[in-house]
Amino acid sequence: MAAGLVISAPASGVGKTTLTLALARAWRNRGLNVQCFKSGPDYIDPAFHAAATGRASVNIDSWAMDRGAIAHLVSRGADADVVLAEGSMGLFDGVAARGVSGTGATADITEMLGWPVLLVIDPSGQAQTAAAIAAGLRDYRPGVRLAGVVLNRVASPRHEDLVRRALRDAGIAVFGALPRHAEIGLPKRHLGLVQAEEQAGIGKLIDEAARFVAEHVDLDAVLRAAANWSPAASNGLNVTPPGQRIALARDAAFSFVYPHMLEAWRAAGAEIVPFSPLADEPPDASADVCWLPGGYPELHAGKIAANARFRSGVRSFAETRPVHGECGGYMVLGTALTDADGVRHEMAGLLGLETSFAKRRMHLGYRLAELATPMPGHRAGARLRGHEFHYSTIIAQPDTPLAVVHDATGAVIAETGSRRGQATGTFFHLIAEDR
Repeated sequence: MAAGLVISAPASGVGKTTLTLALARAWRNRGLNVQCFKSGPDYIDPAFHAAATGRASVNIDSWAMDRGAIAHLVSRGADADVVLAEGSMGLFDGVAARGVSGTGATADITEMLGWPVLLVIDPSGQAQTAAAIAAGLRDYRPGVRLAGVVLNRVASPRHEDLVRRALRDAGIAVFGALPRHAEIGLPKRHLGLVQAEEQAGIGKLIDEAARFVAEHVDLDAVLRAAANWSPAASNGLNVTPPGQRIALARDAAFSFVYPHMLEAWRAAGAEIVPFSPLADEPPDASADVCWLPGGYPELHAGKIAANARFRSGVRSFAETRPVHGECGGYMVLGTALTDADGVRHEMAGLLGLETSFAKRRMHLGYRLAELATPMPGHRAGARLRGHEFHYSTIIAQPDTPLAVVHDATGAVIAETGSRRGQATGTFFHLIAEDR
């Protein structure tokens, strides 16, 4: 029976990912099998989890997924000794309107699975107030149970003592306190952390984080505070692959695809054939559909524009078979992309979409789309749940709208996606189909 624990915090940027990776690697170094999950729609953290544990990590999302889907995904932890779910944002942060089984908050997952919360608190600029924050989080929602706290970035032994005393008086266990340690910081960019696959030294960084955390955190006490857990029965995921043989763009510019989606495609019998647009590779000619996920095409726009073999290959593919792009992939299927320096780059030209990063505007949030026309794997009228996060501005979006798209409040948004011939695209990344 596994020990289940959720790692959360009052806010983003407090150190959840670093602590999750460090605990996972430290317990793995002790010979334990560790399985990680990511609560919410972040598509970067699961790759870091896999680097720390040696096991694939997937997203579990209470806004986009029903309880059966979540139960199916977490069942992969049945053979693990420790199961960790890393939260997103603050513990109770979600959307105002409930989705399929919750608001997308980490607290939904905690309550659903019955796993207690290990809270990461950064007491920088405060002392006893940190205990008030922890106590407020403990008492805010009756179904959420607090295991205890790890303090991060404490300034001095005196600072640590003040915070520890206040937490003890509030009846909250402190499992450890981490001084500031720049060597375990993870590099960031505009959509979050720099991807694990882009960091050659990620293994050494995680090892150092594990060593540091093991020196300052009582790992045995944390394990004792976790909940005994065994997976509930489930019926699997309701996912339709976009085709039987899928040419999937996969490199540093096209990497934002949810692992559970790829696994579900394979489980349904589909074959995935990766190719690299950055290496000037076209989609496999034997595939029956081409899928370009999101990523960082804006960082590689000049190279993509210069890769004539890729661009002509994807155009040729689209003459007879469907091609779909998500977010960054959608932008590459468009006519042009202007980078942050204001340089305009010609893209594949399968769609009329033009986007610009010179005029930055953040687009962030859950999306519920009802398809107005078909897209690969889905008929017109299908309802899809996903998440959108990018900083591009739409300059032109002249093609037939792909869908009527709502945000989590139900408001209609302008990012409808597009269809032209065999090419389709959306700004959101697909997480789940509405049952």
